[in-house]
Amino acid sequence: MVQDIAPHVYDNSFAHRRAPRPDDFVLFQRGEREMLIREENGLFRFPYVSEVGTEDLYFAFLIDDTAFFVGPQKGTADPELEGFTYTDQGRCRTLKPRHLAFAGITGMQLMRWLISETYCGCCGTKLEESSWERAFVCPNCHKTTYPRLMPAVIVAVTHEDKILVTAYANRPARGLALIAGFTELGETVEETVHREVMEEVGIKVKNLRFYKSQPWSFTDTVLMGFYCELDGECEDIVLDEEELKEARWLHRDELPDRTGEPALTAEMMQRFKEGKERDPLF
Repeated sequence: MVQDIAPHVYDNSFAHRRAPRPDDFVLFQRGEREMLIREENGLFRFPYVSEVGTEDLYFAFLIDDTAFFVGPQKGTADPELEGFTYTDQGRCRTLKPRHLAFAGITGMQLMRWLISETYCGCCGTKLEESSWERAFVCPNCHKTTYPRLMPAVIVAVTHEDKILVTAYANRPARGLALIAGFTELGETVEETVHREVMEEVGIKVKNLRFYKSQPWSFTDTVLMGFYCELDGECEDIVLDEEELKEARWLHRDELPDRTGEPALTAEMMQRFKEGKERDPLF
């Protein structure tokens, strides 16, 4: 998946922040969706500190011993660097090397948050950076704000050797999907699974099994994947046409091969195709 960058190691500990070095990377963004990169010989990279300078950099995270910093003006300074261009963050699904692609989408998520946190939402006072954690603090009313992270579920509904696949309405086609949705106020993620399945396809499920989670920085989301089973024998679908344009049952053998795709949805579908949905992960 997108965060699977081994043998590289991601470290976002705020306590491990350090001063920039010449060969560290600096992240810039434009329009909240485009990041500044340089491509050459099938690979890409971000600007080095040596190409940008050390003034007004914000520590983001480490990958191995390399630090990543947000550039001046919360990454919006738009430096003039020869050979660099802005590209849509969605390309991080395919850009190489993969650990830099992961750094790109994670950095974009961080920059969106930094840009949004200037004044206190309660009293309007200008916010200050926390000295000991990744947060902003209001010096007047002491309200603390943290990076935005929205919980959501990905649900693989199965019945014997079939799985329920969907296609979103009013969205660019990205192939087959699974039922998904955000957790609501006061709701457990397990309750989200039951509610979203009922709302989108009108069926009940049972025997929920947590699979794994995935940070999905494209939408400031942390995804939690579940397998579950149809409760009963009736496979009839009542489609929510505002959310979905299609929902149908497919046999394992009918699923396309999605090996190596970066999304949790694709991995869960591939495991079902291979009959491994009940195999232990670790």
